[in-house]
Amino acid sequence: MPLTLQPFQAPPGPLAHVPLMRLEAAGPVLHVRLNRPAKRNSVSDELLAQLQTVFVNLPREVRAVIVSGEGDHFCAGLDLSEVLERSTPEAIAHSRMWHACFDQIQFAPVPVIAVLHGAVVGGGLELASSAHLRVAEDSTFYGLPEGTRGIFVGGGGSVRVSRLIGAARMTDMMLTGRVFDADEGQALGISNYRVADGQGLAKALALAEKIAANAPLSNYAITQALPRIADMPAQQGLFVESLMAAIAESDDAARERVRAFLEKRAAKVTKDVSKDADKAP
Repeated sequence: MPLTLQPFQAPPGPLAHVPLMRLEAAGPVLHVRLNRPAKRNSVSDELLAQLQTVFVNLPREVRAVIVSGEGDHFCAGLDLSEVLERSTPEAIAHSRMWHACFDQIQFAPVPVIAVLHGAVVGGGLELASSAHLRVAEDSTFYGLPEGTRGIFVGGGGSVRVSRLIGAARMTDMMLTGRVFDADEGQALGISNYRVADGQGLAKALALAEKIAANAPLSNYAITQALPRIADMPAQQGLFVESLMAAIAESDDAARERVRAFLEKRAAKVTKDVSKDADKAP
């Protein structure tokens, strides 16, 4: 039976005071919806602080998180009305605030799925790139207008976005204001899944339910170790891989899953025939 989202009943504490976030839950899945639709969910300092508060204080029972945007857009990036009055030291500190928030997402204790629709622009693309999986609806479009605005990415995009699409393509987007649609973004590797408008959350819930059923330590190893290994020289990365493999395999949940497979209580990996049906003329 598909998971059904219900309003999240926040206990007394930080999660009870995040009005720019709309929180919902379905079993082990927490849905975090940016709730500033009149501003296309642009990221103000307060929204950024509240988003970080959520990820710092994830309830222990949560096994996967979905991030989406209220209204017609996922996130239109930085709230430019807050930019004009900052000095250089203040601007550096502000960028580091974004880094701290998005690090909390990338290195969250559980996997994070972003549901994309409408504008995924500037800081919105930086936010999306900090998630582990991305589901894009038909209406999604991607832009990095920093060059045309006279500014530079400051929310980790030079690292995360460039890894998704390459530095050359990111340079094109920033210099020329080039915009990619949902299909182009899928081809470039920005999104992992493409769905029709209005279907993104359902797809993310199905993915989150599946992910939440994995061994928690395995999920943790995948989301924490992979990006760090990618930053290492090959031999160091291979050594850390060995350590993580040994740690994950020694977990009781992992041993039970291997035992279930050997005893033919777990399904084998098979081809998804539905994909072939979709391709049929």
